[in-house]
Amino acid sequence: MDISSRIQKIFKRRLFKYGIPFFILMIGGSFGLREFTQLRYQFSKVSEIRPDELKKAGIEMKKPGEVTLETEFEKIKNLDIDNWEQVRGPRPWEEKIEN
Repeated sequence: MDISSRIQKIFKRRLFKYGIPFFILMIGGSFGLREFTQLRYQFSKVSEIRPDELKKAGIEMKKPGEVTLETEFEKIKNLDIDNWEQVRGPRPWEEKIEN
């Protein structure tokens, strides 16, 4: 047997037909996905909003110590949950069309 027939015999094995391409796809795909996800964060237009910008827009933020679990519990504790009425909201197709 000469070298070329041995090489052809090796390349006809299942490892070379299915295994090696599978691993190349998995490893190469992970590197490709990393690059694509990195682009998402690199070019995103999300920026932080500073408190002074919020005040200019008319939004008042509460101080961090002002809202606690205990104060919210006190608000909910005072609600009357035994007496309530179920009100059905209008559906989009039930809107009245006025001409």
